[in-house]
Amino acid sequence: METALVLCEGSFNRTGGKTAAGLVRHSLRFKILGILDSTMAGKDAGMVLDGKKAGIPIFSSVKQALSKLPKKPDYLVVGVATVGGYLPKTFRPAIREAIKNEINIISGLHQWLAQDPELSELAKKHGVTITDIRKEPPLEEMHYYRNLASKMKAIRIPILGTDAASGKRTTAVILTKELNKRGIKTSFVATGQTGLLQGSRFGIPLDAIRGDYVVGELENAIDLAYRTEHPKIIIVEGQGALSHPAYVTGSRTIINASAPNAIVLQHAPARKWRTYHETELHIPNGTIDREMELIKCLVDCPVIGITINHQGMTRQEVEKKISEYEVKYGMPACDVLVDGAGKIADVIIERFFSRKKG
Repeated sequence: METALVLCEGSFNRTGGKTAAGLVRHSLRFKILGILDSTMAGKDAGMVLDGKKAGIPIFSSVKQALSKLPKKPDYLVVGVATVGGYLPKTFRPAIREAIKNEINIISGLHQWLAQDPELSELAKKHGVTITDIRKEPPLEEMHYYRNLASKMKAIRIPILGTDAASGKRTTAVILTKELNKRGIKTSFVATGQTGLLQGSRFGIPLDAIRGDYVVGELENAIDLAYRTEHPKIIIVEGQGALSHPAYVTGSRTIINASAPNAIVLQHAPARKWRTYHETELHIPNGTIDREMELIKCLVDCPVIGITINHQGMTRQEVEKKISEYEVKYGMPACDVLVDGAGKIADVIIERFFSRKKG
């Protein structure tokens, strides 16, 4: 497994640092050796995120990391998701330092670092690679929509949400693991840069694909998972929200491409404003009721569970919301980062597999 430092200066355990958080919690491709964020240096990344030690230290700089680690990492991963996908100017010194120390760079931003004149020249000088993963394939390799998902025998379940950056990918990964642990072959399809950086076997950087092909490309990734792993269930990572005014392709594309049999809905109850220039635009966060209305308008399948992002909430507040949602909506609710995905796995098995045994 390749090793990596994750650059997340000033953003770890904040909304923009979701890529770094995702890599700390789950990574099939990289062994994460450390996080770079001078505002939290000296702490354990797992303790900061979830109150559990992960054995992943947070360093103040590339220089400090290299002085503390027994071995130089293979990669420096840009661990933020910024509005517009631009590289923060404050990240450039760390990237330059990594390149000078012959560490490869990998980024999921819209701004392609391999085409940056300064960084590309420096990389060439020191013999390292810069890889941008948020790119679409060449036109001749892309796929148009073919209505493939509706013909699959596998159950397709997207994890949608009421807002961007609300934990949909994390829920998807945890639920996939839970179902596989129970002996139900389940595949995960990533739709964003973090899932791809984590090493997902199937997926696309959805927001990097041109409109004519975006549904077809995601449908093709779902079909590839189906044909390769022959799963009984396919979990698809959600993007944005149907109700989010700044994102037009995410959730709608995922619904069209997956032809879902059921949907799990992720919500952050304590979040006041939409994730998108929160301090400037002050767009109210989405609601469960509104999202369910929109889902019902677009697809003939049920929402079967609600998963909670506990950001800004005490455990007591989360438990109160769980009870409230279960009574109001008549479906299981849980905080998968604390409770696990058992409740959601139970309802999936009950709905799609128990009847076959009877």
